[in-house]
Formats: sequence, structure tokens, C-alpha cells
Amino acid sequence: MDTLDLDQLRTLATIARQQSFAAAAVQLGCTQSAITQQMQKLEERVGHTLFEKQGRQKRLTEHGQRLLGYAQRMLAIHDEALSNLRHQHLEGLVRIGAPHDVSDTMLPPVLKEMALKFPGMQIDIHMGRSPFLMESLKQGELDMVISNRDDTTFESFALRSSPTVWLCGANYVHDPSKPLPLVLASGPSIFRRLACDALDAADIRWTPRHTCTSLVGIRAALRADLGITARGVEQLDPGLRVLGSGDGMPPLPDLVYKLYIRSHVVNPITRQVFENLKARMRLAGA
Repeated sequence: MDTLDLDQLRTLATIARQQSFAAAAVQLGCTQSAITQQMQKLEERVGHTLFEKQGRQKRLTEHGQRLLGYAQRMLAIHDEALSNLRHQHLEGLVRIGAPHDVSDTMLPPVLKEMALKFPGMQIDIHMGRSPFLMESLKQGELDMVISNRDDTTFESFALRSSPTVWLCGANYVHDPSKPLPLVLASGPSIFRRLACDALDAADIRWTPRHTCTSLVGIRAALRADLGITARGVEQLDPGLRVLGSGDGMPPLPDLVYKLYIRSHVVNPITRQVFENLKARMRLAGA
């Protein structure tokens, strides 16, 4: 009975992700001719043409798209089973901190990956303000932290970049002729600094109308149409809207969120989890 070759399916998935045979060859560390031979063998096995020419490029045929869906599911199950069996013996506690900004976006994939690869491990989740989480990491009160801070004293890798935007309530009336009423985080805040620096550079008048100790308070003030704030685009929801260049607002820089770990970590569990996450997240973004 014929069976599908997982290596060939992985190559197919890599070609689809990289969108070319040449890029897939680089990703997989082999020659382009080896990639071509693998796909020819896969076509012979399934009895259908998987690629067709489109200009100088090749794209998946209908049969290729159908097989790709099966390949992705089969590879996911295979990788999960192998990782689970390899790491199921790992037990212990890992304390991870994250700001509220990414509680619905970047944190869940990290937690899911941790739980899938290390099912015997306990995860202690801490939510809070980024500067305070980084201080807890420094003091050894946390093992890993997701943060948009740029701190070279810790080991880290990038999770993803996030656009920073000007947010206000859905019914907020923007009047450029008046000083901008800013809703700001109290204490140290990278978003507070970005907002003030951008407005000062653009010579736009502003006033710190309202301050909040948490993101929950900031979102409440925005929904009440009390003012404007600079925040990650992840905070946008039906109760809020974005102000842009058409409203006279200056551009804001993107922020890179990283997963941080204390250098020279003694706990081998934390180190193993961190290295696994780094490898998996980078592979997912490849």
C-alpha cells in the first residue's frame, strides 16, 4: 500500500510558505534540484500534477492545494507527537510575565506552545506593566517576560513587530485647532514617551488631560471620548478608532515585542522552554 512521505510533504509545505523552489531549498539546506526531484516523486505517488507554471514562477495546482491542506495537518500532528514524547518527562514551574497589551494576541500562542511541548509543566502567568515586569525579571521573581522594551542586559528573541497608532473613542470629535487631550499611563511608559516625542517633533500642542494606572483605565477613558492616546494596534476594537495623517496626526514607530530571559539562567527547565520557543517561533515566522 502506498504511503505519503513526510519529508516530501514538509518540502511541499515549505515551498508553499516560501513561494519558490529556490527559497525552499535555502530554508531546508539542500539544492534546488533535490527539491525538484522530491516534488516529482510526490507527483508520481499521488498521480497528479502539483505545480503549474505562471510566468517564471510555479504555483500549486488545484490538486496541489488540496494536498497542501492535508500535509499541513499531518505535519502538525507528527511534530506535536514527537515533541510531546520527547519532552513529556519535563516537569516544574515556569513563571512568565506579559503586559496587558498582548494578553489576547502574542501571549496565547506562547502559552499554547509551552503547554503542547511540555504538558507536565506548570505555567504561572503574571500580567502587569512592562517596566515593572522587567524589574521582576531582573530580581528573579519571573523567569521569562514578553516586553516591548529594548534591554540588552537580558537574552531575548523577537516575537513580532506591532504598529503603534493614535487611538480615540469611536464617537470622539477631533479638533486640531485645540491642544490634544492625551490619555496617558502614569509613571514610566514607552507609549507615553512615543506620543509626547512625536507631537513635540511635529509642533503639535497637547496637554496630559487624563492619567491611568493601567491599560484598562486607558481604554475606559478612550471609550468615554475623554481624549487620545498612542497604543499598539492590538487595542483597536469596535469602540475605538484610529486617527491618522488625514487627521493631522504625526506617524508613530512600530514596536518590537520580545521574549526575555535572564542570562545565565540556573533553572534548566526555563532554559529548555526558552530555547524550544525560540526555535518554534522562528520556524513559524520563516
